[in-house]
Amino acid sequence: MAVDLVLAPKQKRAAGERCCEPVVYPDVERDQALRIAVVAKALGDPIRLQLVDVLRKHAGKVCVCELVPLFDVSQSTLSHHLKVLRGAGIVESERRGLWAYYYVLPDALKELSAWLS
Repeated sequence: MAVDLVLAPKQKRAAGERCCEPVVYPDVERDQALRIAVVAKALGDPIRLQLVDVLRKHAGKVCVCELVPLFDVSQSTLSHHLKVLRGAGIVESERRGLWAYYYVLPDALKELSAWLS
């Protein structure tokens, strides 16, 4: 089925003039978008996503020594991933002697979850 399109000749616009009006505008303010992006970026790595999943399911504080056997990476690499998650405000840790115990912050994923739904 053929469609006939009427094409208008190109016209010059003044500098800074829009070609058309936006169809929709973002509902997310810039500051909120920056916060959500930090969380989304931290969760963008499969190991970090799995770490959050394990910590969330445990619903308590998990010793880093319990996490190491779950992943095929070194303890230092796992610590790096946990540091990224802490920096994004997703998890927190508590030191007990030589060991660190990690847990998901209750409201850490609320803003991302609300925006996705």
